[in-house]
Amino acid sequence: MSFFKKLKESISTKTESVTNIFKDGLEKTRKGFVEKVSDLVIRRKKIDEEFYEELEEILIGADVGVNTVMDLIDDLRAEVKKRKIQDAAELQPVLSEKLTGLLRSEQNNSLNMNKDGITVILFVGVNGVGKTTTIGKLAHRFKNEGKKVLLAAGDTFRAGAIEQLEVWGQRAGVDVIKQQAGSDPAAVMFDAVQAAKQRGADVLLCDTAGRLQNKTNLMEELNKIFRVIQREIPGAPHEVLMVLDATTGQNALSQAKLFGEKSGVTGLVLTKLDGTAKGGIVIAIRQEMDIPVKLVGLGEKADDLQPFDSEQFVHALFAGLIQEAETEQADSEVK
Repeated sequence: MSFFKKLKESISTKTESVTNIFKDGLEKTRKGFVEKVSDLVIRRKKIDEEFYEELEEILIGADVGVNTVMDLIDDLRAEVKKRKIQDAAELQPVLSEKLTGLLRSEQNNSLNMNKDGITVILFVGVNGVGKTTTIGKLAHRFKNEGKKVLLAAGDTFRAGAIEQLEVWGQRAGVDVIKQQAGSDPAAVMFDAVQAAKQRGADVLLCDTAGRLQNKTNLMEELNKIFRVIQREIPGAPHEVLMVLDATTGQNALSQAKLFGEKSGVTGLVLTKLDGTAKGGIVIAIRQEMDIPVKLVGLGEKADDLQPFDSEQFVHALFAGLIQEAETEQADSEVK
């Protein structure tokens, strides 16, 4: 169980509040995944073909992704052979270690901020994934950090989108640059960039339309927005974040593949992780796409939008097993 001890020590420097947000936000996934693995270990005890088949089902059920699961099972088989593991209980820390490895990345998953002027962050994604909510929560975070923030209501076609962004603007105490419904989104972005310059804003967060069924038009619209922003602020946008709804599991991965890489996406935001038992989708996305997960939504509150941290993620998932490891260690010390 030394892996769990190392994992706990590696995040001991991070704030307890962040650890608790991850634990609370991943409770459904923990129950739907880790507890099933623990139950399998208790029931089967021995590592045989049936054990691997059940473990495969649990991992696929958590939306880890079929290809990733197949590779992971092959890795576990090799480790079992190499370490001569026979007892299923000994496989739990090995599985945890492998999952942490799958989530780790050489890519920088922190937000790219412009050190010499306005940081422009563009948000893309289909309707209903929590894009506007994510913008509002990020505005709240930047405002709390002392930054001057502006929002651009570039989703001019969806009914109520502008009003929804205004509500979040009021909550966060930041202004929203808008035009009337049906206006040209690129014109809204032009106004927003000008306003950001005139008001000395630090960050400009831009909402965009999310009509995936009209992909060609959407790409043309995004390209037009890009050109307007780049002309006014060279090097912008500094981030293009694609927002995905974690509760849709593999469908979120399909959306990311469908137009994520072709629309200049630099990072992913996974919302509603607290509402799903299929949090393994984070692993699937990490493995199948060359785009880092930058933010995760772990609840309804404004501070529940958190920078993605692979160690916090795995620690939150295996929290129960970490406690078991500590109890075992304490018992052995007493003896």
